[in-house]
Amino acid sequence: MKFNRKSKVKSDIPTASLPDIIFMLLFFFMVTTVLRLFEGLPVDLPEAMKIQKIESRRHTSYLWISSKGLMSFDDARVSVNDESLYRSASNRVNSDPQLTMSLKYDKKVPMELINDANNELRKANALRVNFATGLKVR
Repeated sequence: MKFNRKSKVKSDIPTASLPDIIFMLLFFFMVTTVLRLFEGLPVDLPEAMKIQKIESRRHTSYLWISSKGLMSFDDARVSVNDESLYRSASNRVNSDPQLTMSLKYDKKVPMELINDANNELRKANALRVNFATGLKVR
């Protein structure tokens, strides 16, 4: 005698709520992801009548010099005296030969400090240097 089963076991995975879950995950990652740029030091940039924008930020590193004489290279404290600026710039130039250094310094920084920083960059073979300014409003 042959017996018939009255109920069959379903082996399906319910996928009705799958788009909702994917949308919630996508929304979560969009909200929590932060595109972080280098913050640097608080500086009051000098003004210029004519400025030219850097084409690509991809091959750009930033050196901030505050009015108190503090230096920050890509969010890391550096100094001209202990050659940490030279080491940081040298490592960055070796990893990216097309590197452009952007100097963002305060109006009140003495030219001697800017010159010392520029000499350290020159020793590190960072020869493309951009002096960042703000646009002077007439």
